[in-house]
Amino acid sequence: MGIDLGTANTLIYIPGKGIVLQEPSVVAIDTDRKTPLAIGMDAKKMLGRTPGNIIAVRPLRDGVIADFGAAELMLKHFITRANDGKALVAPRVVIGIPSGVTGVERRAVEDAAKEAGARDVFLIDEPVAAAIGAGLPVAEPIGNMIVDIGGGTTEVAVLSMQGTVLSESVRVAGDELTDSIIQYMKKVHSLYIGERCAEDIKIQIGSAYYNTNIEDLSLEVRGRHLLSGLPRTIVVKAPEVRESMSEPLTLIVEAVKRTLERTPPELAADIIERGIMLAGGGALLSGLDILLSHETGIVTHIATNPLSCVVLGTGQVLENFKDLKRVFTSTAVG
Repeated sequence: MGIDLGTANTLIYIPGKGIVLQEPSVVAIDTDRKTPLAIGMDAKKMLGRTPGNIIAVRPLRDGVIADFGAAELMLKHFITRANDGKALVAPRVVIGIPSGVTGVERRAVEDAAKEAGARDVFLIDEPVAAAIGAGLPVAEPIGNMIVDIGGGTTEVAVLSMQGTVLSESVRVAGDELTDSIIQYMKKVHSLYIGERCAEDIKIQIGSAYYNTNIEDLSLEVRGRHLLSGLPRTIVVKAPEVRESMSEPLTLIVEAVKRTLERTPPELAADIIERGIMLAGGGALLSGLDILLSHETGIVTHIATNPLSCVVLGTGQVLENFKDLKRVFTSTAVG
């Protein structure tokens, strides 16, 4: 079983079946009874809309486990659902994790998976899994550059011969883009909006680079006015949303530039020839590929299915275990 345990979404791949589950990484818990009420999409609908005794939490923050108990509950639930409601008998599990996590954070992921019923747990860096899932020839002596923008982290890596030549993990990604919209609405429009509303704005009219097709787009936004305290509706335009996200986008671009500056010349030549590959949910932000191409001078491609790259990569590793086992991190256990 291959798992992309993401900050925003969890995906599961079973060899022979493909992707069998794709759900938001959210758990709703009844604090009085200490029991889970909902997990996944049902729990996400409750974010910001629960009474005092129910909390909807995201067990992962910045790509790592922030709430161990909730993460374990979520993993158990998803593993059982992925297997048609039946508990798996000690499965072998491959999990994609951010490349910049600490040894303690890696161990937390292993422990959560084992508590959820896994027999063997293997950890693979997300950029490596994403590159395999995006179809890059990571096993060949060719330089490949992948930029995986998830919910909590952006992973930038240069890969060759099934290994990471160099990488950088920055905790700036989809969540920070969403939060920057919330802060902009407060500062400029004195309007307080929730996380789900900001995410909708980002998806519907958000962009990273000037695009004539969306410049005239606008969206009605409802929230609470900070001065009057009353509900209010305002109209937000696409250029405003792009401006609100400029700071986190700049940090992502700088991480890519820093990685390119450190890349050995032979591999840099390969990257110039082959281009940069964008993966992760952040790759779906309109114009991000154009922004990276403009800032680096290197053509940037978007993976065919950016949201699924990491989990597809874990699945391919499982299906070609002997050929690809060198991709696991040194702390992987068996």
